[in-house]
Amino acid sequence: MADQEQAELRLAVARLRQEHEDYDAAINAMIQIGCEALRIQRMKKKKLVLKDKISKLEDQIIPDIIA
Repeated sequence: MADQEQAELRLAVARLRQEHEDYDAAINAMIQIGCEALRIQRMKKKKLVLKDKISKLEDQIIPDIIA
């Protein structure tokens, strides 16, 4: 993998991590104010999708090596 491609992947991971943290903060705020459980659940699903995307990108950066 070229250095530029790897740098782009790392940047994408950093952005997704920030977005994941933003969702986490939003979910916590929604819980605090007593928002609808359905809305919170939807936010948690979106957060989980982001986590999956982060994992896939990280796997592209550092592939598993079978020993």
